[in-house]
Amino acid sequence: MGLFKFLKDKFGKNKDAKSSSLENAKEGGLAGVIEKNDQKSSDLSEQASLDKYDKGLEKSRKNFSSKLDALTKKYKQVNEDYFSELEEILIEADCGVSFALNIIEELLDESKAKKVTDPKEINEMLVDKMFFNYLKEGEDIKNEIDFSTVPRVLLVIGVNGVGKTTSIAKLANRYVKQGKKVVLVAADTFRAGAVEQLGIWAKRLGCDIVTGETNEDPASVAYKGVVYGKEHQADLIIIDTAGRLQNKTNLMNELGKITRVIKKEYYQPIECFLIIDATTGQNGVLQAKAFKDLINITGIVITKMDGTSKGGIILAIREELGIPVRFIGLGEKMEDLEEFDLDKYLYGLCSGLINDDE
Repeated sequence: MGLFKFLKDKFGKNKDAKSSSLENAKEGGLAGVIEKNDQKSSDLSEQASLDKYDKGLEKSRKNFSSKLDALTKKYKQVNEDYFSELEEILIEADCGVSFALNIIEELLDESKAKKVTDPKEINEMLVDKMFFNYLKEGEDIKNEIDFSTVPRVLLVIGVNGVGKTTSIAKLANRYVKQGKKVVLVAADTFRAGAVEQLGIWAKRLGCDIVTGETNEDPASVAYKGVVYGKEHQADLIIIDTAGRLQNKTNLMNELGKITRVIKKEYYQPIECFLIIDATTGQNGVLQAKAFKDLINITGIVITKMDGTSKGGIILAIREELGIPVRFIGLGEKMEDLEEFDLDKYLYGLCSGLINDDE
């Protein structure tokens, strides 16, 4: 049961000691000063990111780890009622019913085999199991867009109202700040105001934008955007698409046509991010299933995580769909879209339990 210790060592009391020992090791000379400053800047950036996770997951932490803590205090030893209440906590956190049932069954079997009856130890076993299937400790996951070949084409899909256009703007802002040339493509010709809204963000961010004529075929606009991006040496071409799911047949045909047309001009794999509003809970999982039937999704962007108390939706998506969460929205500011980091997510969700575990 090393997950609690791993997270505590990485983000807790060992952080300052690690930073201090690094400072001492780099003393002396201009090179040492530069290295120390670079390390200090990196440490500050990492801490700022962790703070965003901590703040953005506050509501989910209260709903999940606080309930686990209360359950631990209620029972001196685990029994059938304990596991029943534990199951309810998982379901209420939007981890998904099947996920909750499976993990409780595994936990019961392991606790009986190891003769574990201490609630605190059971909680740590639970957290280990919850995240083991996602990725062991989250060290090797790389969610950033790969720019080893350019341009990269990114299709952004999702139902209306989930924060699709804002997420596109936040992604564009992220890569503009990294020195990338970003082109936006307004291929959502269905929603009134979609083109104008994207145009406002393009102007604010200093990005080029490709638009079509009124009622122009979205696939035609997407194709023009890719051609324009290639001609103007873009690093990233982000294509906004229609967000309706009322008529899946039309949407499927539209998305299929867009990808076919793009591939006439673009021969690399196409990234496709699905935007999901965390506050919609299990409806977000249903949306993801519906879109997965229509197109190959390469990643999920979770928005409005700071506005929900049910942060388990990330686990439900991964469990039921096998699609990784690539980015997570932890606030309203442009900088609050973070690359998804499993370790920081775990720590933000369970920090009370982790730091109390001595």
